[in-house]
Amino acid sequence: MSQMQGITRLDWLSYTVAGVAVVILGLSKGGFAGVGMISTPLLALVIGPVNAAGFIFPILLIQDAVAVWMYKRDWRRKIILVMAPGAALGVVAAYQLASTVPEWIVEISLGVISLVFGCRQLILSLRTHQVEPGSPSAALGLLSGVASGFTSMIAHAGTPPFQLYVLPQKLVRDTYIGTSVIFFALLNCMKIPAFAMLGQLNREHLVSALIFAPIAIASSWLGVHLVRKVDLVRFNLIITIILVGVSITLIAQGIHGGGSLG
Repeated sequence: MSQMQGITRLDWLSYTVAGVAVVILGLSKGGFAGVGMISTPLLALVIGPVNAAGFIFPILLIQDAVAVWMYKRDWRRKIILVMAPGAALGVVAAYQLASTVPEWIVEISLGVISLVFGCRQLILSLRTHQVEPGSPSAALGLLSGVASGFTSMIAHAGTPPFQLYVLPQKLVRDTYIGTSVIFFALLNCMKIPAFAMLGQLNREHLVSALIFAPIAIASSWLGVHLVRKVDLVRFNLIITIILVGVSITLIAQGIHGGGSLG
């Protein structure tokens, strides 16, 4: 797959969108679980899906360090042990896809994954009954890990599969957030070799990460403090509606890009 120009060479619009994406990622790391999945598709609209994922990845690593430090005491070890092996398999599968197909196919894949998860979130928001507490099987945890690893590698959007396994366990808020933080920090470490082999850990992406590091750290800290004060249901609904619109646009762009090659 061809390497695109780094964001350090792009215009003010790309920088603005990148800044918004970084803030959303920070809020997600700080406790607004799930909202971060809009960041990659949003940025992909202006710089392409592969470049967007590559730009965001080093920033995620910075935010992971902040979030792990903040939630290091609140996490469930058993969940990590069950899901981590599957996550590694998912990362390998996604790397094979990203390294062998044209970028417009990755763009459509990103759009479809984001659209499916966005529609799922909208449906869940309309439910009137709560998820019943339970202990999902280890097999479901392994499969959820695979799905989370795959979607995280393609779109940095591994939260919905993670939630499929973890939400029924009805963890207390801080334990749920802490477990999510530890799992995705570990998952992102698994992704480092794949991103390096894809040529996405390049100088320009690393420089961009340094430029946006203050925003990344500040927004993660802000997320920790806002998560107790903001109406999460309404906030998540707004983000999800935007995600659906962005996803449809990405799919259309990918189809147009594929058609123009024919």
